[in-house]
Amino acid sequence: MAVFLLGVGAACCLGVGFVLQQRQAQRAPLSDFLSFRLLLDLMRYPEWLLGIAAMIAGLVLGAIALANGEVSLVEPLTATNLLFAMALSRWLTGQPLGWSGWLGVVLLALGVTSFIVAGQPSGGGHLAGPLKHWLIFGIVVGLALLLTALARHIHPTLEATVLALAAGLLYGLQDSLTRITGQFVASGGVAVIFVHWQPYVIVVLGITGLLLVQSAFETAPLRSSLPALTAAQPLAGIACGVGILGDRLRVTPGALAWEAAGLVAIVLGIVLLGSHPAMPEGRCAQRDPMQAKRAHAQRVGGT
Repeated sequence: MAVFLLGVGAACCLGVGFVLQQRQAQRAPLSDFLSFRLLLDLMRYPEWLLGIAAMIAGLVLGAIALANGEVSLVEPLTATNLLFAMALSRWLTGQPLGWSGWLGVVLLALGVTSFIVAGQPSGGGHLAGPLKHWLIFGIVVGLALLLTALARHIHPTLEATVLALAAGLLYGLQDSLTRITGQFVASGGVAVIFVHWQPYVIVVLGITGLLLVQSAFETAPLRSSLPALTAAQPLAGIACGVGILGDRLRVTPGALAWEAAGLVAIVLGIVLLGSHPAMPEGRCAQRDPMQAKRAHAQRVGGT
């Protein structure tokens, strides 16, 4: 129950934080796209800093949950951050939820429940050996780099989706490394983390993911980026949890069917909620289409 409450609390903070961040990121200069200048510019806005504070609170709660539970259990819970983002967006816009919104809520909730009940995630497995560990690490990072490179050459709306997918992959990998770091702390105390490489990589992944997310928020409506981020992170986290940490899921035919159905329901619920009219518009949706094309051409030309 403690892990469940921590996971939902983390989701609440993350959802609120993402909405507050996007409201300010859409006003940032497009010349800062995929540049660390973007983060420096956004630091001037109190609302963005409040969103970052909420996100950090969510990450801390998520880290505590990961220290006490399996990645395969915590990730589906934090995927519900979209519910809290929708609630805040609905309050800010006054847009009624409607049938599509309620359907998204039900699918997301049932999907999380189905996956957890059917899979019964548990620890106790062995950490992957160095070869398997680095193979999974390289695949996840390589896919994120490939998606980031692809994003520079496509339409802004798809650009935001692809960048969010890349960030979600990095965040999922970050969650698995956070779990490993928590195990180090549990066995040897806080001081021991400074002699391992995982905490330093966690910081790098966090900052890189933050830059990708803010660039996605900058270029398109929240509905173009947050669903992709929310879907990619738990999928990557579960894969890394099973592949690297040795998390165990039930693998009977019936359990696998319900786990797959749960993951499909989670993704469909995320897509429905992300496309809901209550989700905030980005600047590209508010300005002249030709202006958006010119801005995109400038970014591509600068690469």
